[in-house]
Amino acid sequence: MTISLYAASVPVFKQMLNSVSDVLKKTEEYATAKNIAPEAYLQARLFPDMFPLLRQVQVACDFSRGVSARLAGLDVPKFDDSEKSFADLQALIAKTLAFIDGIKPEQIDGQEARDIVLRPGTPKEKKFNGQAYLLSFGLPQFFFHVTTTYAILRHNGIEIGKRDFMGAY
Repeated sequence: MTISLYAASVPVFKQMLNSVSDVLKKTEEYATAKNIAPEAYLQARLFPDMFPLLRQVQVACDFSRGVSARLAGLDVPKFDDSEKSFADLQALIAKTLAFIDGIKPEQIDGQEARDIVLRPGTPKEKKFNGQAYLLSFGLPQFFFHVTTTYAILRHNGIEIGKRDFMGAY
């Protein structure tokens, strides 16, 4: 049995971004109920040299859009990453979901051999075929930032568990 490139990408991104949206809602509700400034969570990090929560969510959204667009042969939409609040992050997730919802399976399926070049012409240039890009680079990067988002919130007292991380599937 085989799995399509689309099935391994867009639905996974959607499931996990919806999960991130839900844990952010829980966090905002908790902060409001406990009279905790939202910035305490939005700027929280697991370690000083890691991105704060805001940036983790932005990068997860960036990867889901970028991977989906590149696999479909589309231009990657540019977002300004200027979010500063829970509402801004929810809007970013919604815009990201709207973009990837517009990608059809036939745009991605069969693109396993598509050449994908990141940072072309620079010392950091990376070349992949579509399948390797998704499985060896895009999904691991995406899951790192989603997992780190969850870990930051759990570490800072938000009562979330594996079901919250997994979301609806």
